[in-house]
Amino acid sequence: MKKALIIALAAIMAMPSFAAKKKEKETKSNKPVFTIVKQLPITSIKNQNRSGTCWAYSTLSFFESEILKKSGKTYDLAEMYICNIDYMERAEVTVRMHGDCDFSQGGSAGDVLLTLKNHGIVPEEAMAKPGTMIGDTLANFNEFFAVMTPYVKAIAESKSKTITSQWKAGLQGILDSYLGKVPETFTYEGKEYTPKTFAASLGLDWDDYVSITSYTHHPFYTSFAVEVQDNWRWDHSYNVPMDEMMRIIDNAIDNGYTIAWGGDVSDDGFTRQGLGILYDLKAGGESLSGSDQAKWLKLKPTERKSLAEELGVNAPEATPSQEQRQKDFDNWELTDDHGMHIYGLAKDQNGREYYLVKNSWGETGEYKGTWYMTKNFIAARTMDFLVNKNAIPADIRKKLGI
Repeated sequence: MKKALIIALAAIMAMPSFAAKKKEKETKSNKPVFTIVKQLPITSIKNQNRSGTCWAYSTLSFFESEILKKSGKTYDLAEMYICNIDYMERAEVTVRMHGDCDFSQGGSAGDVLLTLKNHGIVPEEAMAKPGTMIGDTLANFNEFFAVMTPYVKAIAESKSKTITSQWKAGLQGILDSYLGKVPETFTYEGKEYTPKTFAASLGLDWDDYVSITSYTHHPFYTSFAVEVQDNWRWDHSYNVPMDEMMRIIDNAIDNGYTIAWGGDVSDDGFTRQGLGILYDLKAGGESLSGSDQAKWLKLKPTERKSLAEELGVNAPEATPSQEQRQKDFDNWELTDDHGMHIYGLAKDQNGREYYLVKNSWGETGEYKGTWYMTKNFIAARTMDFLVNKNAIPADIRKKLGI
């Protein structure tokens, strides 16, 4: 009797520990365990900090990988050089259009490509490092744009019948004060360059790079300017069906090419911990069964989000479609809000495929600056992307005439 009581008491005392271990085990089973399928070379993770310059960081990262692929050399190219030139050109367009152009921190991969093509580039060491002009250690555009935006607005919306070009000298002073001056010449590894001769020395052909998108309000296999505010240059993207857009990404990775990606990261499935999963929070439940599915379908959106986070890799994921992409673009649910750099492929323990995506928020999240974004997430949330045309499958290139 006494022995039985002792055993019973021991069992009761063990129950909380057993329950805690069980919950811990369940939690761990819902966390992704990634197996790398392919990982292409990239340069170090950068931090755009308090600046809307993901477009510059992600696209220069992409070109740094292009250089690595071609020559094996590692470069750190200057984002603030791109910004200094690009903001002046954006201001010029804004003034020409009397303010009917969005003058803001954001931009696109096309801005970087055209700056490289027309003005060249410099290494990071040839410019003032981001933030140092105001005594910071990283880029901080809070004061910078608070000064520059009203300046450009005052010129663009002036009531004068004519204006002089002197405003450009004033704006250049603001740009140089916050970003550092663009050097006319500089020395790198013992050799003197101009920005254009340095760009030429990198060994890339700027005409090799094209932008890809996928929408139905323009014909497939033609090019058009994607109608978003940050595409203020009206750069054209080639329009292909969604499945071919994804084929291009996969073919690129298979053949050693990375992608400069622009898209929407405002979904609940894009987390600060380093994941991008296209959670099915609207209909949901397809991948759950029985009573679990019925329970999922009855939950409120906020409850589904909470449960999706708890389920992790076992949460139901929506299936993207061409029709839904178009609907989301037209109703503003698919926006152009972030630029990142796709550089590989991985699978989780359930066999779900994810792209390895380099971010520019420093070594943050579970994966130190890399995000794992599912193929479904990328298919649904891509606005457009820049890629080497040689990475595009031959049959698609033929249809596009490139």
